[in-house]
Amino acid sequence: MEFKEIKSLYRQSLKSMDTEEHIDLFFYRPLGFAWAWLFAKLGVTPNVVTIASIFLGVGGGILLYFAEPANLWLNYVGIFLIIWANTYDSADGQLARLTKQYSRIGRILDGVSGDFWFIAIYFALVFREINFGDKLLGADFFADHQWVIWVLAVTAGACHAKQAAMADYYRQFHLYFLKGKEGSELDSTEALDKEYADLTWSGNFMKKLTMMVYRNYTANQEVLTPNMQRLRKALKERYGENEIPQAFRDAFRAKSLPLMKYTNMLSFNTRIIAMFISVIIQMPWLYFAFELVVLNAMMAYMIISHEHRCKSLIAQV
Repeated sequence: MEFKEIKSLYRQSLKSMDTEEHIDLFFYRPLGFAWAWLFAKLGVTPNVVTIASIFLGVGGGILLYFAEPANLWLNYVGIFLIIWANTYDSADGQLARLTKQYSRIGRILDGVSGDFWFIAIYFALVFREINFGDKLLGADFFADHQWVIWVLAVTAGACHAKQAAMADYYRQFHLYFLKGKEGSELDSTEALDKEYADLTWSGNFMKKLTMMVYRNYTANQEVLTPNMQRLRKALKERYGENEIPQAFRDAFRAKSLPLMKYTNMLSFNTRIIAMFISVIIQMPWLYFAFELVVLNAMMAYMIISHEHRCKSLIAQV
């Protein structure tokens, strides 16, 4: 196969240049494409790759617990495993796009894979602070006040879930206008409720359970985006599902594109860099503070800005 063909396939494996982050384009996407190419040759499915990423990410997260000088090398192994897991997280989507193996189960599995990594990471950092914080910082605050680090971790984890969900939602909405319904994974609770009602617990237990979880996930995204929902409703009533004029699509893209950098920062790279730094400087609690202060402020700005843009576009429908 010639280089031009490989380059073309690589571009097909990307969601869009609008929604890709620089670190991903220069590091994770090329590695993910190499993995996807290999897995396609071996007949490995995207869901299997996603499951493999869960084991790698969880294993890497556990290794961040060790803080004694003799075991610090384990932290670097953990960081390596988490990076490896993220190359698989990139590869599963690229493999799905290359082989057209799309499924709602795959989307859900891909969405929760990172949650498993970070659950392991959060527990590791909490117990690290409780058991080693006094040795590292010359103080035993978290050992004597364990509830503080637990509150920090649980609150940061809840915020993390919301940040990642909203970042994914805005990215899919942007892709919907850029590529249409076929190029996006944007859903609505209205459509999902109809699918859910058509399923029976007795004959489709797992599918109905999956649909229930996914429906609630989508509903939680929609509740924070009232103007977006009004815009979607207005567009559907006037143009149907996928007949939005190109001029309107271009107008939306111009308003949405500046916010795409925030969806990327709230997804993985920015937060994982902050986490690695907090581990290396032996102050893991700073990572929780970063999520609570910096990333929450970023999410609030993203939501407010996007809602304002959607409100201005409703008048043009």
